[in-house]
Amino acid sequence: MKKRYLVLENGSIYEGEAFGADVDVMAELVFNTGMSGYQESITDLSYRGEMIVFTYPLIGNYGVNRDDFESLRPAASAIVVHEIARRPSNWRQMMSLPEWAEKSGMPGISGVDTRSLTKELRDFGVMKAALVDEVNEATLSALKNFQSSKTMVADATTKTQYQNPTDGVSIALIDFGLKNSILRSLAKRGANVMVFPADVAAETVLAANPDGILLSNGPGDPQDAAYAIPTIQALEEKVPLMGICLGHQLFALANGAETYKLKFGHRGFNHAVRHLSKERLDFTSQNHGYAVDRDSLANTDLVVTHEEINDHTVEGLRLKNHHAFSVQFHPDAAPGPHDAEYLFDDFLTMIADAKKETTQNA
Repeated sequence: MKKRYLVLENGSIYEGEAFGADVDVMAELVFNTGMSGYQESITDLSYRGEMIVFTYPLIGNYGVNRDDFESLRPAASAIVVHEIARRPSNWRQMMSLPEWAEKSGMPGISGVDTRSLTKELRDFGVMKAALVDEVNEATLSALKNFQSSKTMVADATTKTQYQNPTDGVSIALIDFGLKNSILRSLAKRGANVMVFPADVAAETVLAANPDGILLSNGPGDPQDAAYAIPTIQALEEKVPLMGICLGHQLFALANGAETYKLKFGHRGFNHAVRHLSKERLDFTSQNHGYAVDRDSLANTDLVVTHEEINDHTVEGLRLKNHHAFSVQFHPDAAPGPHDAEYLFDDFLTMIADAKKETTQNA
C-alpha cells in the first residue's frame, strides 16, 4: 500500500496508507463522532472545505449506495480513518467506499490513530492540515499560508431555480448548501418546494407566492454569506420562516445577533439538545463549526428555544412577534436520529396558523 502523510499546522505528522484519489489536498481538519452515516457525512455540503476524521474505528463496512447521497459528489476534501473496510457487505451496496472515493476524486488515508488525533483536535481546536505523499519544507510553507475559501456557499449553492412540485403547501427553499434529506423530509409532508440560489433577491422569492421560507444548511463562516441578510430580513416580515444550521446562523445575524467560531465544533449524530419550553430532550444530528453568541441576543427580538446540554450553546431561536424560528441541528437527520423531525411539522403548523390570521384580519 502507498504511504501517505497527514500534516497538521501545529507540526504533528501522522503516517498512514493511501486510498481513494491520488491527489494532495489542504483543508481544515475536523472530527465526526458518528458511528454510521459516513456516506451522508462525506456528501453533506456543510463539510465543504473540510477534511473529516472519523472517530469510529471502522469506516466503509456497508459500502456506498445510490440512495444515501446528500449531494452528487463528495463535499469533504478528504477523509481520515483508522481502518477502511476491506470486504464491505450490504444489500444496497453499489461499490466500496475506496472505489467510490477514487472515482469521485476524493483522497483518503487509513491506518491513522484517530483516537490520538481527535484528542489533539480537542486540545488545539480545528487546524489546517495537508494530506500529501511527501513531507518537505514546501509542504510546511504552503500549509502555513493556506486559507479556507470565502466563497464556499457561492460554490455550493444551486446556480438556477428549480422545483420539486406537489399540490401541497408551497415552500421557497434558499439553498446555501442544501442536503437532499431536507427535500425528502418536505416531500414526505406533501410540500411543493421551490429551490432558489443563495444570492436570490427577496422580490424574486415573493413573486413565487410561497406559503413559507426555509433557509438551508451550508458550509463555512456565516459572515461570508452576509449578502443574504437583507433578503432574510425582508422575507421574515412577510412569510413564515424556518432556518436550519447555517440558515439558523444567518437568521440570527439578520436579527442583530452575532456568531463566533467554536473550538472544535459539533459534528456527529449523538448531540443531546434540550427544548426549553417543552422540557424535552432530543438526540440530534449536527455539523457546524460556528455558533450564535448568547450574549449578543440581549437587545434583539430573538428568544432561545433550544440549547446543547454539554456546552450550552444556542441550538434554537424564535423571533418575537413573527412566525419565524431556526435550529442549529438537522431535524432531517439522515441517517438519524429522527427525534427532532417533528420540527418540520411545527413549521407547517406555523404556516397554517399564519394563513388563519391573515384570513381573520382580512
